[in-house]
Amino acid sequence: MKSLITITSALTIWLLASCYSNAQENDQDTQASIEKLTNLKEKIIQEEKDALKLDVENINARLQSEAITEEEAETLKKEAAEKHALNIENRIAIVDNQVALVKRNGTIEDDEDNGMIIRIGSSGKNSENDNVLYIGPKNKKRKFDRRTTSDMVFAFGLNNVITEGESLQDSDFKIAGSRFAELGWAWKTRVFKNTNWLRIKYGVSFQFNGLKPTDNRFYVDAGEQTKLQNYPLDLDKSKFRMDNLVVPIHFEFGPSKKEEYDGYFRYNTENQIKVGLGGYAGINLGARQKLKFEEDGEDQKLKLKADYNTNKFIYGLSAYIGWQGVALYGKYDLNTIFKNNPIDQRNVSLGLRFDVD
Repeated sequence: MKSLITITSALTIWLLASCYSNAQENDQDTQASIEKLTNLKEKIIQEEKDALKLDVENINARLQSEAITEEEAETLKKEAAEKHALNIENRIAIVDNQVALVKRNGTIEDDEDNGMIIRIGSSGKNSENDNVLYIGPKNKKRKFDRRTTSDMVFAFGLNNVITEGESLQDSDFKIAGSRFAELGWAWKTRVFKNTNWLRIKYGVSFQFNGLKPTDNRFYVDAGEQTKLQNYPLDLDKSKFRMDNLVVPIHFEFGPSKKEEYDGYFRYNTENQIKVGLGGYAGINLGARQKLKFEEDGEDQKLKLKADYNTNKFIYGLSAYIGWQGVALYGKYDLNTIFKNNPIDQRNVSLGLRFDVD
C-alpha cells in the first residue's frame, strides 16, 4: 500500500512539473511570437518605403524617356504614395490581428512568400529577374529598364594551326581530330538609352585548344624551340592541348523588339539575327600532351606537362553570327603558339557558340 502511495505521489509530482514546464515554454513561445510580429511591423514599413522609392524611380525613368508627361508623372507618384500608405495600414492591421490570435492561441504561421531563392534558368517573362542564374528574394520587383544582363557561354568545334607559308590543306594536324572548347560567363550591356541595335558583350572564358599531330608525331621541347618529332612506337593517339583564360569583348548588333509590360519594359532579341565582332586577351594557363600506344602487348598512356615554350600572353580576334541562342563562331590567335620557333604558327578555331540568354 505504501509503495502504491509513493508511486502515485511521484507520478503526481512529475505531471505537475511537466505541466508547469510546458506552461513556461508556451509562455516563452508566445512572447517570442509577439516580439517577432512587432518587429515585422517595422519591416513592413521599410518594405513599403523601398517599394515606393522604386516606383518613383521607374516613373522618373519613364519621364526622362518621354514616355509620359510631367503631369502624368505627378499623378502616378501620388497614386503610388497612396497605394503604399494603404498597404502599410492594411498589412499592419493584419499583424495586429495575428498578435491577438497569438495571445489567445499561442501560435503563429510563417509567411511562406518571404525568403530567398536560388534559380538556375529563366522562369519566364514575369519572373523576378532576367538572368539565367538568380539568387535573391522571392518577390523581387522588376526594374523599369534593365540595360545589362548576363548568361553562360559555351562553344566547341574544329581547331587547327595557320602556319606561315602553308595552307590548311598542308597542316601538320588532323582537320577533324583537332578540336576546341570554350566555357565562360558573359555580360551584355545596351549601348544607347532608347535603342537596342548595338550591345557590348564582355566576360571571362576558359579556352581549351587541342591539336592532334599527323604521321605518328608528338611535340618535343628542344631547348629554345618546340619541334614535332616521330615517336619510336606506333601511336594510337597524340594530342597537344593549350588551356587559356581570356577576357572576350564583342560589339553585338542586330534588330530587337521592344516589349512593354506593367511597370517595366524589355528589348527582346528572340527570332532575330545577332552579329558579334571583337576579340579577346588573356593568359596561357599551361600546355600538356597525351600519348596512347601499345608496348609489349600492354596499352600505355603518357600524360606530359611542360612549358613547351608557349607564349604566355594570348590575344586574338573573334566573331559570331547567330540566330536565337546558337551562332557560327570563329576565333584566331594573333600571338604565335611558340615563342622562338623559326616559323610562325597561330591557332585558329571554327565551331558553334551557345549563349544561354
